[in-house]
Amino acid sequence: MTARGTEIAARPYPFRLAGRESVALLVIDMQRDFLEPGGFGAALGNDVLRLQRVVPTVRRLLDAFRERGLTVIHTKEGHRPDLSDCPAAKRDRGAPGLRIGDRGPMGRILVLGEPGNDFVPELAPARGELVVPKPGKGAFYRTGLDARLAARGVTQLLIAGVTTEVCVQTTMREANDRGYECLLIEDATESYFPEFKAATLEMVRAQGAIVGWTAPASAVLAAL
Repeated sequence: MTARGTEIAARPYPFRLAGRESVALLVIDMQRDFLEPGGFGAALGNDVLRLQRVVPTVRRLLDAFRERGLTVIHTKEGHRPDLSDCPAAKRDRGAPGLRIGDRGPMGRILVLGEPGNDFVPELAPARGELVVPKPGKGAFYRTGLDARLAARGVTQLLIAGVTTEVCVQTTMREANDRGYECLLIEDATESYFPEFKAATLEMVRAQGAIVGWTAPASAVLAAL
């Protein structure tokens, strides 16, 4: 980042970066359970190949942040082995082939410590990067993330990850309510449903960035 006040060419208007100590890249749930066959995403009947398309873009963003010594945070959705933090209202929802806690090709579905709960290899956290396990869709629910960001002086979140309309959007709204300025990186997020992604991008930047801004990765990289 060249100087305080650098702008990202974003929608609905430019996003002004407050400074290198204030900004973090937040990568949401780039886990095998969501991106690979045999995981939870596939068990729900989804085409997981759609989510894999953004892996190279997220990797470019990670490389850029790492090269500049900027803050990087990874979240992973997962539950304790005894599922004590997974309410029935979540586990029993829908009619998937495998439910949370069931044993699949990559171990127990969405259980912390299982192979499927790990990150895809290309996006594995580097030494010193914050990894935040979360039992819910949002990254602030029962994680202590807010206090961790405050301790680092982070006030702005550039967000990537999956899925756009669920964990990503939930996290953006939680962050917005807590006073963070958020920018969703358009081609570094994806959904199993393209229409859901498109609708989410429109919603978050509507009414003068009521939830946040959106911009392509190229604009983010140009501003760093």
